[in-house]
Amino acid sequence: MVTAVLTPPPGSIGIDEILAGARARLRRLGPLETAAAIDEGAVLVDIRPAAQRAEFGEIPGAVIIERNVLEWRLDPRSDARLPFADSYDLQVIVTCQEGYTSSLAAASLQDLGLRRATDLAGGFKAWREAGLPTV
Repeated sequence: MVTAVLTPPPGSIGIDEILAGARARLRRLGPLETAAAIDEGAVLVDIRPAAQRAEFGEIPGAVIIERNVLEWRLDPRSDARLPFADSYDLQVIVTCQEGYTSSLAAASLQDLGLRRATDLAGGFKAWREAGLPTV
């Protein structure tokens, strides 16, 4: 039988601290700010798995890039990048279902050099609750 270790290893931090650190680096956008940024050329990236998109819906025009390949698809120096991901100045707004995973993902994109990466505060749920279009 394996005994669970309940004392965190030295130097480790919990997910709440990781999330707070990620969000401290972001200028998160609300649903209306996100819609305005999209109108001005920002790219909205939906990182939710297919099952969540099927259950809750999608935001029209959002680029679907599931979380497990996000960095490869948006890093301008990656051979696996999408054609539009050719500039470190690209404004990317990441969304997930409720705005948690998207914060971590946006911070990761900033680590790649995409300084304008951020996320949709409240995620798809907030977008829908704001009455913005979904399919």
